[in-house]
Amino acid sequence: MKNNTAFVLLAGGKSERMGTDKGLLKFQENYWILEQLNRISESTIQEVYIGLGFHSQNYFNTIPWLKDALTDFVSYKNLKVKVVINNVPELGSFSTLKTVLKVVPKKSTIILNHIDIPILNTAELNKIISTENDVVIPHFKNKNGHPIKLSADIWNTLLDLDVTKADTRLDIQLKKINPIKISTVEVFDRAITLNLNSKNDWNSFLENQ
Repeated sequence: MKNNTAFVLLAGGKSERMGTDKGLLKFQENYWILEQLNRISESTIQEVYIGLGFHSQNYFNTIPWLKDALTDFVSYKNLKVKVVINNVPELGSFSTLKTVLKVVPKKSTIILNHIDIPILNTAELNKIISTENDVVIPHFKNKNGHPIKLSADIWNTLLDLDVTKADTRLDIQLKKINPIKISTVEVFDRAITLNLNSKNDWNSFLENQ
């Protein structure tokens, strides 16, 4: 049976603190964005939408098939991958998210993750995917993290938001949702709380692999 959940992977940032594009960092002889896709491919997900913005050409130069994915889905492992470019990445990650959501099928549930947050282990990722509620958030030792699952009813409302306004952030929007529509999933993988923003963050992460 087809999984109606699409994965949205945001990689449109400027990566100023890292000093290089995060998705193109090397991880065990692979590029980090491909490692993230490898992890997704081991779950029940079948479709992935990648949001690029700043330095998208660097991604295309390094991984040429990503450019092909601009016009149609490209097969990678057991995934169908589509790339979407945010032409105004200076407006922030929410603007990249909104740009991607415009091309996601309106009835799909989404799983949302940022390129600088390692995707957690397959079993717990599948647990997030299979948990039924409008919003599903992983929880590790009193901390919420990513990836976050959003029902079609929830994420479609985000399309109406003005990305230039200060409160147009996902965390703020989630606080406006009736708590009964939100489920937390306890996980044992601390990856959900990591945020690999700097070289020190990245090197520390590599040392623990």
